[in-house]
Amino acid sequence: MSDAEAIEEEVPKKRSKLPLILGLVLALALGGGGFFAVYSGMLFGSGTSGTDHAHEKIEVETLPEVAFVPIDPLVINLGKGSASRHLKFRAQLEVDPPFQSEVSALLPRVLDVLNGYLRAVSTADLEEPTALIRLRAQMLRRVQMVTGEGRVRDLLIMEFVLN
Repeated sequence: MSDAEAIEEEVPKKRSKLPLILGLVLALALGGGGFFAVYSGMLFGSGTSGTDHAHEKIEVETLPEVAFVPIDPLVINLGKGSASRHLKFRAQLEVDPPFQSEVSALLPRVLDVLNGYLRAVSTADLEEPTALIRLRAQMLRRVQMVTGEGRVRDLLIMEFVLN
């Protein structure tokens, strides 16, 4: 063998990129087909296409009748040891409409209970990020005790400002 023939035998032949390109095209086609099948509802769906959802009639529940009784705003002095000096609190009571006048008549007692409770809460408790959830539950329970069970559904806090 001559030297030229030996060099030609040692040089590896280039591999074809055709299988790589075919594999990539096939993967994209299968991925797109799978996406379309799931998106259109052919797989894992109700069998309706994505455009049919806009024409479906949605049944909506009617909301229960409620009435709201506003509570006069409270301004609570927090004392000397706190960075904040006052708490401004405003809320509304969610009640059943037949009890609205009864709850309105008891608002002075509700204000007294809320005022006394908020003055008793420590400043550190008021400044915690999760304090509002706990305070709301405590105040709602006290209001329900004053007004009687079943009259007040919820206490909605409209304003809770420390300044």
